[in-house]
Amino acid sequence: MQIPLQITFEGGLTASEALQRRIEHEAAKLERLSDRITSCRVAVIGRPGKRRHGDLYAVRLQITTPSEGEVVVDRNPPADHAHEDAFVTVRDAFAAARRRLLDRRRRVQGKVKVHEPPPQGRVVRLFRDEGYGFIESSDGREVYFHRNAVLNGGFDRLEPGVEVRFAEAEGEKGPQASTVHIH
Repeated sequence: MQIPLQITFEGGLTASEALQRRIEHEAAKLERLSDRITSCRVAVIGRPGKRRHGDLYAVRLQITTPSEGEVVVDRNPPADHAHEDAFVTVRDAFAAARRRLLDRRRRVQGKVKVHEPPPQGRVVRLFRDEGYGFIESSDGREVYFHRNAVLNGGFDRLEPGVEVRFAEAEGEKGPQASTVHIH
C-alpha cells in the first residue's frame, strides 16, 4: 500500500492489540489479491457508553485502487448475534471487500458473464387436439413442443404465427422446447 493502513476505533471503543493484528492480517490478504491497493481505512464502530453483552459492532472499509476505484464496505448488521464479536464483523467486512474487488476487476477486464438470450421463434404448426405443436426457430429449424411446456396454461392461447421464446433440449426424436414463453 502506498498509504499505510489506517485503523480507527469509534463509538467509545478502545484499541485492541489483537483486533488490530486481525485487521492487519485481513488487509495483507487483500494486498495479495490486489497489489495495487493505494490505501485502506478501517473503522471499527461500537455503541457509545458502557459495553454490554449483546451490543453489536459495525465495520467500515474504504479501499482505493487505481484500476477499480474506491470500494466502500459497511458492515452495519441488523440484530445478527454473530456481530456481537468484533472479530467476526471484521472478517465479514473483509470478505465482502474481496468479493467487490474481484467483481470490479472482472468488470474492468470485460470478464463479466453474459447470458445468451433464449432462442426465439414462432409457432408454425399446432395440433391442439393432440396437445403439441412445432416452433420455427430463428435459424429455420423446427422444434417440437408439448402443451405442458407452455407456461401459465398458454397452450390454448397459441395460434400459428405467434412469437415465442423457448428453452431447447434434446428429446427422443430431436430438438424439443422444454419451456415456451408467449411474447
